[in-house]
Amino acid sequence: MRLAIYGGSFNPPHLGHTAAIRAVQAAARPDAVLVIPAATPPHKALAENSPSAEERFTLSRLAFGALPGVTVSDLELRRAGKSYSADTVRALRAQYPEAELCCIVGTDMLETFEEWHDFAYILREAALYALAREPDELERVQTAAARLRAEYGARVTVIDTPPLPVSSTQIRLLLRRRGGAEFLHPAAYAHIIRGRLYGAQPSFDWLREQAYPRLKPRRVAHVWGCEHEARRLAERWGCDADLAAEAGILHDITKKLELSDQLLLSDKYGIINDTVETANLKLLHAKTGAALARDLYGVPDAVYDAIRWHTTARADMTTLEKVLYLADYIEPTREFPGVDRLRELAYADLDKAMVLGLEMSLEDLRADGITPHPNTMNALAWYKHRGETT
Repeated sequence: MRLAIYGGSFNPPHLGHTAAIRAVQAAARPDAVLVIPAATPPHKALAENSPSAEERFTLSRLAFGALPGVTVSDLELRRAGKSYSADTVRALRAQYPEAELCCIVGTDMLETFEEWHDFAYILREAALYALAREPDELERVQTAAARLRAEYGARVTVIDTPPLPVSSTQIRLLLRRRGGAEFLHPAAYAHIIRGRLYGAQPSFDWLREQAYPRLKPRRVAHVWGCEHEARRLAERWGCDADLAAEAGILHDITKKLELSDQLLLSDKYGIINDTVETANLKLLHAKTGAALARDLYGVPDAVYDAIRWHTTARADMTTLEKVLYLADYIEPTREFPGVDRLRELAYADLDKAMVLGLEMSLEDLRADGITPHPNTMNALAWYKHRGETT
């Protein structure tokens, strides 16, 4: 049995790691590949704000668990202290005494192999499969392999395959800039965004891909318009335009659900609804949508609150909450008497626009025989009073 061992911090695991696994499988034909995330990497400290070892293990399972012949092992997570590869090889040798062990290493690990704890033991017990991490590193890999063969009799095979030129360091930076999804397994990326690991911010394209299938087709144009209107209003009034766009994309993600499904979500997220809300289905989607957006996409509190209040409004709203409320009302697909005046006012005086928008909303509700929610009444009273005292 030939067993390939692929250790590392996997912080995060990415498609470059996947490419390395496939290259080794193609060249060495191992019977199995064990991916073993380190609990405590011995040679370098984890980057600041890195997730826990358990989270990196979960990410690795999402990234590699479905690959044929690959198992993600928690061997090093179950062992206290630094995650020395020598100890891992020793444990696997005890478990598989007759196996042919081989360790997968990249350029930097091969070049510094003699700095590894008990490296001589590893070389006695395991072969090495070495891959370049960057396109111009093959010669370095070959030089390091030749030196280890000559000095220690190491069994080193250099796998000449085009690497995917990306590193975990680069991906962590991209994630904070709403990028990096193209270098990650979709399930791993979704998990990162859900927990906002690495300070990640979701790609807007990805967020739309998640949100739009949850909408009725005719609502997509409205949501697109709301996103872009919210961004423009946020830029006008000095709040975070990216957060406004997130709120715009996600504000209606539970809008199409019937009452029974809205109530199931309310139970799931511990949402308490009053009699006015349960009598008016459209009021529930703001609360369930905010909860679902936080659960699935890790939205920050400011976005959660903007979604939560975009239908009824409330007294003393944040700028972002007012921006989403009005963007939902005035985005380009909206056509109703008075919308042009409301659009003008939204860019001239945000609080006066709130008064007009709330008055128009209450007028529509009364015309349809619907009881307004007390939060809407309180919001209108609050903004009218604010206008009279400023």
